[in-house]
Amino acid sequence: MLTLDLSTRRDRLILRFGRIALALLAGVAGALAHPPFGILPGLLGYPLLLLLSERSTSTRGAFWMGWLAGFAYFFIGCWWVAEAFLVNPAQAWMGPFAASLLPAGLGLFWGAATALYHRFRPQGVSRVLVFAGLFCLLEWLRGHVLTGFPWNPAGASWKAGSAASQFAAIAGVYGLSLVTVAAVSAFAPLAGPGPRKARVGAAVLGVLTLAALVVGGTVRLSRAELELTPTVVRIVQADVAQESKWTPEAYRGIVDRYVNLTGRPGAVVPDVVIWPEGALPASANQVFGPESPDGVAIARALRPGQTLMLGLGRGVPDADAPDGARYFNSLLAVTRVEEGLRLTGTYDKYRLVPFGEYLPAGGLMGALGVRSLTHMPLDFSAGARPAPITVPGLPPVQPLICYESLYPGFTPGGAARPEWIVNVSNDAWFGRTSGPLQHLNLASYRAIETGLPVVRSTPTGVSAMIDPWGRVIGDQRLDPGESGVIDARLPKPTAPTLYGRVGDLLFGLGLLLALAPALSGGRITLRRRG
Repeated sequence: MLTLDLSTRRDRLILRFGRIALALLAGVAGALAHPPFGILPGLLGYPLLLLLSERSTSTRGAFWMGWLAGFAYFFIGCWWVAEAFLVNPAQAWMGPFAASLLPAGLGLFWGAATALYHRFRPQGVSRVLVFAGLFCLLEWLRGHVLTGFPWNPAGASWKAGSAASQFAAIAGVYGLSLVTVAAVSAFAPLAGPGPRKARVGAAVLGVLTLAALVVGGTVRLSRAELELTPTVVRIVQADVAQESKWTPEAYRGIVDRYVNLTGRPGAVVPDVVIWPEGALPASANQVFGPESPDGVAIARALRPGQTLMLGLGRGVPDADAPDGARYFNSLLAVTRVEEGLRLTGTYDKYRLVPFGEYLPAGGLMGALGVRSLTHMPLDFSAGARPAPITVPGLPPVQPLICYESLYPGFTPGGAARPEWIVNVSNDAWFGRTSGPLQHLNLASYRAIETGLPVVRSTPTGVSAMIDPWGRVIGDQRLDPGESGVIDARLPKPTAPTLYGRVGDLLFGLGLLLALAPALSGGRITLRRRG
C-alpha cells in the first residue's frame, strides 16, 4: 500500500512538471516564431497553450499555464532590456531583475487570458474562436494598460513585408494577431474529444485561413508599384555605442562624426538629413544655444535650404514646474538659411518609457528611493498626442520617437494623413541583441497599416528606408555596427488603407464574433439555472 502511494505521488509530480515544461515550451515556441528567429512552426505554441488551459483542473491552474507560457515568451522576446543596464556599471546589478520582472509582469496578461478561457469556454470546435478572442483581447489590453507595451504581438510573427503581413493593411497588427491565433489554434481539436469530422474540419479551416493570408498578401504585393518622389532623404548612422558617449573627448568626436557624415558628398544633394534620437549626448538648448560651436558646425555641414531632423532632449521654461522648467524628448527640424539655422518644426514625444523617461508615481517612488536607483533626477513631460508636422519644402510627416513606433493608430489616416513617417530611435542602448532587429520589424508594420513609407534612423542600427508595404528597399539599410549614410528618394504613399480609415474597428468586430459562442453559452447557462 505504501508503494502504491509513493507511485501515485511520483506520477503526480511527473504530470505536474510535465505540464510546466509544456507551458514553457509553448511560450518559447511562440517567441521563436518572431524575427530575427523566424521559426514559424513555433506558432503551434498557441494551440498547445489552448490544450494546457483546457486540461487544467481549475481556473487557477489554467492561469498558471498561461503565466508560465507568457513568462517564457517575453523572456526570450525582451531579454535585451538587461543590456541597457550594462551601459552604466553602477546599474549593472539591475539587469537580471529587469530581464525577469518585465516578462513576469507581462505574463499576467497571458495568465488572465487562459484563466478566462478555462472558465467560459463552450463545447465543440467553436472554443477555438473563444480562445483566440480572449487571448487577443488581453494582448490588446497589454498594449494599452498603464501606457501599454505592445512588443511582439502574435501577428508580428510574420516578417513585415511578407505576404501574410499584408493583412495588417486591412485590420492592423491586432486583427492579424486574431486571425493568426485562431487559424493555428484550429489544430488543437485534433488532440481532443468530439466528432472526428468536426475536429478535422476545424483543422482544414485553419489551413485554409493561413493559405488565404498568404495568397491574399501575395496578390497585394504583386500589384505593388513603388513610385518615388523628388524628395531626397539622407539617413545618418554614426555607429556610436551608448557606453562611449559620456566624456568631453568622446562628445567632440561624436559631433565631428555626425557632421562629417552629414556633409559627405553624394550622387544627389539631400533635401532632408535624419539623425537618430539621442544623436548627441546634450540637450537642444546646449547644441543650438547662443555661440554654440556645435550649432555652427552643423550649419556648415548643411547647404542652404537643407533641413536636418534630429532627436534631442530640450528644456522649456515653465513657472509652474518644480525647478522652473519642463523637459521633453523631442524631434527638431532645423533648416539652413542665410544667417544660420532656423527652427522649422518640433514634435515632443507623447508615449514615454516608464522608468526610462519618467518614474511612475514619482513622489512615492522617490520616497522609496527608486529614483536614486534608476539615476533619474528629472522626468520628461509627455507631449501632445501624435500629429503630423509640416516643414517648409518637405511633404507633411508624422514623427514617431523610439518605441512610439510600436503603437498602431498614432498616424492619422483621414484628411490629416501625412505622406511619410520618420522614426528616430536610440537602439544603441540594446547593443547587438535581438531587440533592434525586432524593433525594425515592429516599426515596419506601421508602414503596412498606413500605406506610408517609414524613414528610420538609429545610432547603431537598424536604420532603413521602408516602403509602404513594410519592405526595406533594396540595400537601403544599415545594420548594427555599421557606420554610413543612406541617400534615397522618398517613396510615394499608397492610397489610404482600410486600417488607416477605420482603425481597430474590424479587430473589435472580430473579437465580438470570436467571443459570441462564450457569450451565448453564458446566456444558456443562466436560463437553465433560472
